[in-house]
Amino acid sequence: MALEKTVLAIDPGTAKCGMCLVRREADQQLKVVWRAIVPTKAIVPKLHEAYAAEAYQLVIIGDGTHSKQVVRAIREHLTSMGILVVDEQETSIQARERYWEHHPRRGWRRFWPATLQVPPEPVDDFVALILAERVLQQA
Repeated sequence: MALEKTVLAIDPGTAKCGMCLVRREADQQLKVVWRAIVPTKAIVPKLHEAYAAEAYQLVIIGDGTHSKQVVRAIREHLTSMGILVVDEQETSIQARERYWEHHPRRGWRRFWPATLQVPPEPVDDFVALILAERVLQQA
């Protein structure tokens, strides 16, 4: 039986980052506590905002664009926090699918395959959620 654990996952980008605070319950269910898309320059205050929502034990970061700079910023401000950099291959495609699950298509979008549509807003927070799920489901 796995213990409860809360992680903060980050999909780093040059201009913006997706962030998602996820808790694994004792019954293995995952619960999204908080999520946001923020300018990359504002990542440090958002780390503290997420921690205020719920204390997390680990930061998971996708290994894509701008990840080294985000890791450096986190290490400077959360010196004792564990950081895990993970492969984010195919997360953007999965995030698009997840977006449509959370925002059902309406109007003409219902008739066009979801795989051929680009969501009308960024999905970086869903990428972060997928990164958290990958780690928490393996642990």
